[in-house]
Amino acid sequence: PGAGAQPVPEAAAGGRSAALRARMEERLLGARFRLINQQLYTSSSREAARLFQSDPEAFRTYHRGFARQVGRWPENPVQRIIRYLRRRPASLVVADFGCGDCKIAGSVRNKVHCFDLVPLSPRVTVCDMAEV
Repeated sequence: PGAGAQPVPEAAAGGRSAALRARMEERLLGARFRLINQQLYTSSSREAARLFQSDPEAFRTYHRGFARQVGRWPENPVQRIIRYLRRRPASLVVADFGCGDCKIAGSVRNKVHCFDLVPLSPRVTVCDMAEV
């Protein structure tokens, strides 16, 4: 260190290193989400199912990235759907395609059939929505 400079305690340097690593991992997660999202937009549901079956971590990465994206939106569409359903009769039966973590089913009194390519919850019926 130069004149008057204080040495950086090892713990502080380690804390900065951990913070930098966390930021870099977050950026990598965001990049992987964007790549997977692009693949989903440009492929059939059958190809998407193959992607997630061959790489189950990709599905979890996609859903974590999607949740982060939704957090930046002015309104979460799932919350809007939940508010809508809460104003409707509980006898209304709902099909939630691409349900992810089954947020709708866990938030309303209605019977909700949850469908997705990979089960993030025991409530999910695994399916390719092109085949339903």
